[in-house]
Amino acid sequence: MRIYRGFDALPHFRHPAVTIGSFDGVHRGHRALIERLIDEARTIGGESIVLTFDPHPRVLLRQADGLRLLTSLDEKAALLEQSGIDALIVIPFDADFSSLSGAEFIERILIGCLGAETLVAGFNHHFGHDRCDCETAVAGRMKVVRVEACTVDGQCVSSTVIRRLLADGRQAEAEKLAGHSLSYD
Repeated sequence: MRIYRGFDALPHFRHPAVTIGSFDGVHRGHRALIERLIDEARTIGGESIVLTFDPHPRVLLRQADGLRLLTSLDEKAALLEQSGIDALIVIPFDADFSSLSGAEFIERILIGCLGAETLVAGFNHHFGHDRCDCETAVAGRMKVVRVEACTVDGQCVSSTVIRRLLADGRQAEAEKLAGHSLSYD
């Protein structure tokens, strides 16, 4: 896996299939999304690219009161590398980036910088400060693949749910949703 910080020194990617998110904890839901990303990339003879943020967007947007991340950036990168993706792009999440609309993000980043041909997104994923819908914003410019919610024993898997379980001292349940051990001090 190659790791890039920002968009200034990116190579030309071959038929890029991309997904984007915070990926805190790289849990079972994230891995389902990444598995689909890798499958889509292989189908078109392309590369699988994950975009993530540093710092977590909630930190910059001042919505992080009490937020305890499940993984550091290094831990996240290691877990993503184990998944078999081709490239990880770490987006420096700052005030300028946070002000992009969904349409601007798609035009400037996904199409302009990456040349994305396929976007793999979670069932509830939206882009930009205006929470733009993927299908609407892309409008036929690239293939959009939606991945349904992941559940384990009837429980929807999310970083928020895992954090809540850990805060309640329910480590084993949290790790079952994560699909790996967690150190959450």
